Amino acid sequence: MNSKLFPLYLGICVFVMMLLNSALFTVDQTQRAIVLQFGEPIGEVREPGLHVKIPFIQTVVPIDSRLIEYDVAAAEIYTRDNKNMVVDAYARWRVEDPLVFYQRFKGESSSIIEEAKRRLGVIVVGELRRELGLHVMADIISQNRGSIMETVTESTNRKLTQDTKAGLVVIDVRIKKADLPPENQKAVYDRMRAEREQQATKYRSEGMRDGQKIRSETDQAVREIIANAERQSQIILGQADSEAAATYAKAYGEDPEFYAFKRSLDSYQLTMKNKGVMIMDVSSSDYLRYFGSAVARDQKAPVPAADIN
Repeated sequence: MNSKLFPLYLGICVFVMMLLNSALFTVDQTQRAIVLQFGEPIGEVREPGLHVKIPFIQTVVPIDSRLIEYDVAAAEIYTRDNKNMVVDAYARWRVEDPLVFYQRFKGESSSIIEEAKRRLGVIVVGELRRELGLHVMADIISQNRGSIMETVTESTNRKLTQDTKAGLVVIDVRIKKADLPPENQKAVYDRMRAEREQQATKYRSEGMRDGQKIRSETDQAVREIIANAERQSQIILGQADSEAAATYAKAYGEDPEFYAFKRSLDSYQLTMKNKGVMIMDVSSSDYLRYFGSAVARDQKAPVPAADIN
Protein backbone atom coordinates (compact mmCIF):
# COMPACT_ATOMS: atom_id res chain seq x y z
CA MET A 1 0.00 0.00 0.00
CA ASN A 2 1.28 3.42 -0.90
CA SER A 3 2.12 5.29 2.27
CA LYS A 4 1.05 8.53 0.68
CA LEU A 5 -2.50 7.20 0.14
CA PHE A 6 -2.88 5.74 3.63
CA PRO A 7 -4.31 8.93 5.19
CA LEU A 8 -6.82 9.08 2.35
CA TYR A 9 -7.90 5.48 2.90
CA LEU A 10 -8.14 6.08 6.62
CA GLY A 11 -10.29 9.13 6.09
CA ILE A 12 -12.57 7.19 3.75
CA CYS A 13 -12.99 4.40 6.35
CA VAL A 14 -13.80 6.88 9.09
CA PHE A 15 -16.32 8.62 6.84
CA VAL A 16 -17.98 5.30 5.96
CA MET A 17 -18.21 4.33 9.63
CA MET A 18 -19.73 7.69 10.51
CA LEU A 19 -22.15 7.31 7.62
CA LEU A 20 -23.21 3.85 8.80
CA ASN A 21 -23.54 5.05 12.38
CA SER A 22 -25.75 7.91 11.26
CA ALA A 23 -27.84 5.70 8.98
CA LEU A 24 -28.54 2.89 11.46
CA PHE A 25 -30.58 3.06 14.64
CA THR A 26 -32.17 0.54 17.00
CA VAL A 27 -35.57 0.48 18.62
CA ASP A 28 -35.87 -1.14 22.06
CA GLN A 29 -38.70 -3.49 23.10
CA THR A 30 -40.03 -0.82 25.45
CA GLN A 31 -39.95 1.99 22.89
CA ARG A 32 -41.44 3.32 19.71
CA ALA A 33 -39.55 5.71 17.40
CA ILE A 34 -40.59 8.87 15.54
CA VAL A 35 -38.58 9.65 12.39
CA LEU A 36 -38.03 13.36 11.78
CA GLN A 37 -36.85 14.94 8.55
CA PHE A 38 -35.59 18.46 8.90
CA GLY A 39 -37.38 18.57 12.27
CA GLU A 40 -40.78 17.47 10.96
CA PRO A 41 -42.21 14.02 11.78
CA ILE A 42 -42.63 11.85 8.68
CA GLY A 43 -43.35 8.47 10.21
CA GLU A 44 -43.00 6.14 13.13
CA VAL A 45 -41.33 2.82 13.81
CA ARG A 46 -43.20 0.37 16.03
CA GLU A 47 -41.19 -2.81 15.50
CA PRO A 48 -38.13 -3.33 17.75
CA GLY A 49 -34.73 -4.05 16.18
CA LEU A 50 -32.25 -2.44 13.77
CA HIS A 51 -33.55 0.14 11.27
CA VAL A 52 -32.16 2.52 8.62
CA LYS A 53 -32.62 6.24 8.10
CA ILE A 54 -31.19 8.86 5.78
CA PRO A 55 -27.97 10.08 7.35
CA PHE A 56 -27.64 13.73 8.36
CA ILE A 57 -31.16 14.43 7.10
CA GLN A 58 -33.36 12.30 9.28
CA THR A 59 -33.30 12.02 13.07
CA VAL A 60 -35.05 9.65 15.44
CA VAL A 61 -36.93 10.48 18.66
CA PRO A 62 -37.56 7.46 20.96
CA ILE A 63 -40.92 7.32 22.76
CA ASP A 64 -41.41 5.17 25.87
CA SER A 65 -44.33 2.79 25.27
CA ARG A 66 -44.49 1.32 28.79
CA LEU A 67 -47.07 2.10 31.46
CA ILE A 68 -46.00 5.34 33.12
CA GLU A 69 -46.99 6.39 36.63
CA TYR A 70 -47.10 10.09 37.37
CA ASP A 71 -47.52 11.61 40.84
CA VAL A 72 -49.86 14.56 40.55
CA ALA A 73 -49.04 17.54 42.74
CA ALA A 74 -51.13 17.71 45.93
CA ALA A 75 -54.07 20.11 45.63
CA GLU A 76 -56.69 21.57 47.98
CA ILE A 77 -60.20 20.48 47.06
CA TYR A 78 -63.58 21.51 48.52
CA THR A 79 -66.21 18.79 48.90
CA ARG A 80 -69.97 19.17 48.55
CA ASP A 81 -70.34 19.49 52.35
CA ASN A 82 -67.87 22.42 52.32
CA LYS A 83 -64.95 20.41 53.72
CA ASN A 84 -61.46 21.44 52.66
CA MET A 85 -59.18 18.49 51.82
CA VAL A 86 -55.61 18.16 50.57
CA VAL A 87 -55.68 15.38 47.94
CA ASP A 88 -52.52 13.64 46.73
CA ALA A 89 -53.22 11.51 43.63
CA TYR A 90 -51.39 9.70 40.86
CA ALA A 91 -52.21 8.78 37.26
CA ARG A 92 -51.10 5.75 35.24
CA TRP A 93 -50.98 6.24 31.49
CA ARG A 94 -49.24 5.06 28.33
CA VAL A 95 -48.61 6.29 24.81
CA GLU A 96 -51.21 4.92 22.40
CA ASP A 97 -50.24 6.73 19.16
CA PRO A 98 -46.54 7.85 19.18
CA LEU A 99 -46.83 10.16 16.17
CA VAL A 100 -49.91 11.99 17.47
CA PHE A 101 -48.36 12.06 20.93
CA TYR A 102 -45.23 13.76 19.58
CA GLN A 103 -47.19 16.30 17.58
CA ARG A 104 -49.40 17.15 20.58
CA PHE A 105 -46.76 17.44 23.31
CA LYS A 106 -43.49 18.41 21.64
CA GLY A 107 -42.00 21.40 23.39
CA GLU A 108 -38.93 23.58 23.23
CA SER A 109 -37.90 23.69 26.89
CA SER A 110 -38.57 20.13 28.10
CA SER A 111 -38.68 16.56 26.89
CA ILE A 112 -41.86 15.27 25.32
CA ILE A 113 -42.64 12.95 28.26
CA GLU A 114 -42.19 15.71 30.83
CA GLU A 115 -44.38 18.06 28.80
CA ALA A 116 -47.08 15.37 28.63
CA LYS A 117 -46.87 14.87 32.42
CA ARG A 118 -47.20 18.61 33.03
CA ARG A 119 -50.31 18.98 30.89
CA LEU A 120 -51.80 15.73 32.19
CA GLY A 121 -51.31 16.88 35.80
CA VAL A 122 -53.26 20.07 35.13
CA ILE A 123 -56.16 18.10 33.62
CA VAL A 124 -56.21 15.49 36.40
CA VAL A 125 -56.28 18.11 39.15
CA GLY A 126 -59.10 19.95 37.39
CA GLU A 127 -61.17 16.79 37.03
CA LEU A 128 -60.51 15.83 40.65
CA ARG A 129 -61.75 19.22 41.84
CA ARG A 130 -64.85 18.99 39.65
CA GLU A 131 -65.80 15.42 40.56
CA LEU A 132 -64.92 15.47 44.27
CA GLY A 133 -66.83 18.71 44.62
CA LEU A 134 -69.98 16.71 43.85
CA HIS A 135 -69.49 14.35 46.81
CA VAL A 136 -69.33 14.66 50.59
CA MET A 137 -66.11 13.91 52.44
CA ALA A 138 -67.49 10.63 53.85
CA ASP A 139 -67.90 9.25 50.32
CA ILE A 140 -64.37 10.24 49.34
CA ILE A 141 -62.73 8.42 52.26
CA SER A 142 -65.04 5.39 52.11
CA GLN A 143 -65.24 2.37 49.81
CA ASN A 144 -67.34 4.41 47.36
CA ARG A 145 -64.14 6.18 46.32
CA GLY A 146 -63.45 3.52 43.66
CA SER A 147 -66.44 4.49 41.54
CA ILE A 148 -65.59 8.18 41.97
CA MET A 149 -62.06 7.61 40.66
CA GLU A 150 -63.37 5.65 37.68
CA THR A 151 -65.46 8.68 36.77
CA VAL A 152 -62.38 10.92 37.12
CA THR A 153 -60.41 8.59 34.79
CA GLU A 154 -63.11 8.66 32.12
CA SER A 155 -63.53 12.44 32.30
CA THR A 156 -59.74 12.90 32.06
CA ASN A 157 -59.60 10.87 28.86
CA ARG A 158 -62.51 12.87 27.41
CA LYS A 159 -60.76 16.12 28.33
CA LEU A 160 -57.54 15.01 26.60
CA THR A 161 -59.39 14.34 23.34
CA GLN A 162 -61.83 17.25 23.58
CA ASP A 163 -60.01 19.48 21.05
CA THR A 164 -57.55 17.19 19.30
CA LYS A 165 -56.24 13.70 19.87
CA ALA A 166 -53.54 13.35 22.50
CA GLY A 167 -52.01 10.04 21.46
CA LEU A 168 -52.11 8.74 25.05
CA VAL A 169 -54.67 6.98 27.19
CA VAL A 170 -55.09 7.30 30.96
CA ILE A 171 -55.45 3.84 32.49
CA ASP A 172 -56.22 4.82 36.05
CA VAL A 173 -56.39 7.78 38.41
CA ARG A 174 -56.17 7.04 42.14
CA ILE A 175 -55.93 8.99 45.39
CA LYS A 176 -52.88 8.11 47.46
CA LYS A 177 -53.75 10.28 50.42
CA ALA A 178 -56.57 12.62 51.39
CA ASP A 179 -55.92 14.75 54.47
CA LEU A 180 -57.35 17.81 56.07
CA PRO A 181 -55.30 21.00 55.88
CA PRO A 182 -52.98 21.50 58.91
CA GLU A 183 -55.05 24.41 60.22
CA ASN A 184 -58.19 22.22 60.32
CA GLN A 185 -56.68 19.02 61.68
CA LYS A 186 -56.62 20.13 65.34
CA ALA A 187 -60.25 21.26 65.29
CA VAL A 188 -61.38 18.03 63.68
CA TYR A 189 -59.26 16.00 66.08
CA ASP A 190 -60.75 17.80 69.10
CA ARG A 191 -64.27 17.24 67.80
CA MET A 192 -63.63 13.57 67.14
CA ARG A 193 -62.10 13.20 70.60
CA ALA A 194 -65.14 14.83 72.23
CA GLU A 195 -67.47 12.53 70.29
CA ARG A 196 -65.47 9.46 71.33
CA GLU A 197 -65.43 10.55 74.97
CA GLN A 198 -69.21 11.07 74.86
CA GLN A 199 -69.62 7.62 73.34
CA ALA A 200 -67.31 6.12 75.97
CA THR A 201 -69.32 7.76 78.78
CA LYS A 202 -72.49 6.28 77.30
CA TYR A 203 -70.95 2.82 77.11
CA ARG A 204 -69.67 3.07 80.71
CA SER A 205 -73.09 4.09 82.04
CA GLU A 206 -74.77 1.29 80.11
CA GLY A 207 -72.16 -1.14 81.44
CA MET A 208 -72.73 -0.03 85.04
CA ARG A 209 -76.50 -0.35 84.60
CA ASP A 210 -76.21 -3.81 83.08
CA GLY A 211 -73.69 -4.82 85.76
CA GLN A 212 -76.05 -3.73 88.55
CA LYS A 213 -78.88 -5.65 86.91
CA ILE A 214 -76.75 -8.78 86.60
CA ARG A 215 -75.58 -8.51 90.23
CA SER A 216 -79.19 -8.08 91.45
CA GLU A 217 -80.33 -11.09 89.45
CA THR A 218 -77.38 -13.10 90.75
CA ASP A 219 -78.07 -12.15 94.37
CA GLN A 220 -81.73 -13.11 93.93
CA ALA A 221 -80.75 -16.44 92.41
CA VAL A 222 -78.32 -17.08 95.30
CA ARG A 223 -81.02 -16.33 97.85
CA GLU A 224 -83.44 -18.69 96.10
CA ILE A 225 -80.82 -21.44 95.94
CA ILE A 226 -79.98 -21.05 99.64
CA ALA A 227 -83.67 -21.03 100.59
CA ASN A 228 -84.34 -24.15 98.53
CA ALA A 229 -81.29 -25.85 100.05
CA GLU A 230 -82.39 -24.98 103.60
CA ARG A 231 -85.92 -26.24 102.87
CA GLN A 232 -84.53 -29.46 101.45
CA SER A 233 -82.23 -29.87 104.45
CA GLN A 234 -85.15 -29.40 106.87
CA ILE A 235 -87.16 -31.99 104.94
CA ILE A 236 -84.24 -34.42 105.02
CA LEU A 237 -83.63 -33.80 108.75
CA GLY A 238 -87.32 -34.35 109.47
CA GLN A 239 -87.32 -37.58 107.54
CA ALA A 240 -84.14 -38.69 109.32
CA ASP A 241 -85.60 -37.86 112.74
CA SER A 242 -88.77 -39.74 111.84
CA GLU A 243 -86.78 -42.79 110.75
CA ALA A 244 -84.59 -42.58 113.86
CA ALA A 245 -87.62 -42.40 116.14
CA ALA A 246 -89.15 -45.37 114.39
CA THR A 247 -85.91 -47.27 114.77
CA TYR A 248 -85.71 -46.40 118.50
CA ALA A 249 -89.32 -47.41 119.03
CA LYS A 250 -88.77 -50.72 117.30
CA ALA A 251 -85.63 -51.42 119.33
CA TYR A 252 -87.40 -50.49 122.58
CA GLY A 253 -90.28 -52.79 121.77
CA GLU A 254 -88.03 -55.79 121.15
CA ASP A 255 -85.85 -55.45 124.33
CA PRO A 256 -86.74 -52.54 126.59
CA GLU A 257 -84.10 -53.38 129.20
CA PHE A 258 -81.24 -53.55 126.73
CA TYR A 259 -82.48 -50.39 125.03
CA ALA A 260 -82.55 -48.59 128.38
CA PHE A 261 -79.04 -49.82 129.14
CA LYS A 262 -77.72 -48.67 125.74
CA ARG A 263 -79.30 -45.25 126.07
CA SER A 264 -77.90 -44.89 129.58
CA LEU A 265 -74.40 -45.64 128.31
CA ASP A 266 -74.81 -43.01 125.57
CA SER A 267 -75.98 -40.53 128.18
CA TYR A 268 -73.01 -41.33 130.43
CA GLN A 269 -70.65 -40.77 127.54
CA LEU A 270 -72.09 -37.33 126.83
CA THR A 271 -72.19 -36.34 130.50
CA MET A 272 -68.70 -37.49 131.46
CA LYS A 273 -66.75 -36.61 128.33
CA ASN A 274 -65.23 -33.51 129.95
CA LYS A 275 -62.06 -34.20 131.89
CA GLY A 276 -62.63 -33.33 135.52
CA VAL A 277 -63.77 -34.63 138.87
CA MET A 278 -67.47 -35.47 139.43
CA ILE A 279 -68.82 -36.60 142.78
CA MET A 280 -72.14 -38.46 142.55
CA ASP A 281 -74.04 -40.79 144.94
CA VAL A 282 -74.64 -43.97 143.05
CA SER A 283 -77.03 -45.43 145.64
CA SER A 284 -79.35 -42.46 145.76
CA SER A 285 -79.51 -41.66 142.02
CA ASP A 286 -81.68 -43.57 139.62
CA TYR A 287 -79.62 -42.05 136.77
CA LEU A 288 -76.58 -44.06 137.93
CA ARG A 289 -78.43 -47.25 138.69
CA TYR A 290 -76.23 -49.26 136.34
CA PHE A 291 -73.26 -48.37 138.56
CA GLY A 292 -74.98 -49.95 141.62
CA SER A 293 -75.43 -53.52 142.82
CA ALA A 294 -76.36 -56.46 140.66
CA VAL A 295 -79.83 -56.33 142.20
CA ALA A 296 -80.27 -52.80 140.99
CA ARG A 297 -79.15 -53.74 137.51
CA ASP A 298 -81.72 -56.56 137.45
CA GLN A 299 -84.52 -54.14 138.21
CA LYS A 300 -86.43 -52.73 135.32
CA ALA A 301 -85.90 -49.00 135.10
CA PRO A 302 -87.49 -46.38 132.93
CA VAL A 303 -85.65 -44.88 130.00
CA PRO A 304 -83.41 -42.01 131.20
CA ALA A 305 -84.09 -38.45 130.27
CA ALA A 306 -81.12 -38.48 127.91
CA ASP A 307 -83.23 -40.71 125.63
CA ILE A 308 -85.34 -37.73 124.67
CA ASN A 309 -83.87 -36.51 121.42
